[in-house]
Amino acid sequence: MPNIVLFSGSSHHDLSQRVADRLGLELGKVVTKKFSNQETSVEIGESVRGEDVYIIQSGCGEINDNLMELLIMINACKIASSSRVTAVIPCFPYARQDKKDKKGSVERWSRAPISAKLVANMLSVAGADHIITMDLHASQIQGFFDIPVDNLYAEPAVLQWIKENIPEWRNCIIVSPDAGGAKRVTSIADRLNVEFALIHKERKKANEVDRMVLVGDVKDRVAILVDDMADTCGTICHAADNLFSLSTRFVGFCSVVMPSGFLPAVLLLEVELVNAVVVTNTIPQEEKMKHCPKIQFIDISMILAEAIRRTHNGESVSYLFSHVPL
Repeated sequence: MPNIVLFSGSSHHDLSQRVADRLGLELGKVVTKKFSNQETSVEIGESVRGEDVYIIQSGCGEINDNLMELLIMINACKIASSSRVTAVIPCFPYARQDKKDKKGSVERWSRAPISAKLVANMLSVAGADHIITMDLHASQIQGFFDIPVDNLYAEPAVLQWIKENIPEWRNCIIVSPDAGGAKRVTSIADRLNVEFALIHKERKKANEVDRMVLVGDVKDRVAILVDDMADTCGTICHAADNLFSLSTRFVGFCSVVMPSGFLPAVLLLEVELVNAVVVTNTIPQEEKMKHCPKIQFIDISMILAEAIRRTHNGESVSYLFSHVPL
């Protein structure tokens, strides 16, 4: 593919290299460092004049530093006369801060910010012409942008994993941990031609589940919980406890496992109730897998690589990932 340059941020170099290998490209030369006052410095090591530039940077690790690094890289390429700059963000930072929530025992609107909108503004101001991301926590985040956004889905890879690794998948039931994930589980259930169930989840404070109520019949079935994020893995373990007495097997799926509370999360996952936790490699998973063999990952570099190829060639990306046959 002529006139294309692929750069990697420092958040997830392994995924960037996998994408580059699938496209048959070399990663562009870029040097990132910090000054003694902790300011981020980025040096683009090759010409991008008139090039179609793609910068891969995931929202993980030192999220604020990595976000700032991405913004600087976008701006550096933009003012170096690149024809287009596309930010490839497999895990969108601050995606869970997408609205004002009611807080406390008295229902009133909090003074919380809508940080996902702020990040969208920052990316646009930095000079991004296009955003490619995956499994946004809330699809309406796409509306925060005035530039094109392609929200890819790991669903085709999840469906393939289920059919290849769960022999009794025809007798499974897809379970959502909350009402917000209803569309996600119904889509997967429809593609597999199985039933689905919902768990009503209540929280008294962030990252802590207070009560869960199951809606649906999961008795004597393989229960597959599908979520987009697992922070402390409390939801997965609470759900496993809720489902274990009714179903014969439990498998947890989510798009990413976040690093906060990691060691407690590993201890929770080691309980016998959870057979496996399958995640995508939108953020690095290798270190977590060393500590917990129940964590397995699905490589989504093929999806990102195909999206980049189609974007560069002016082909439809949304059509491809909404019409993947089983």
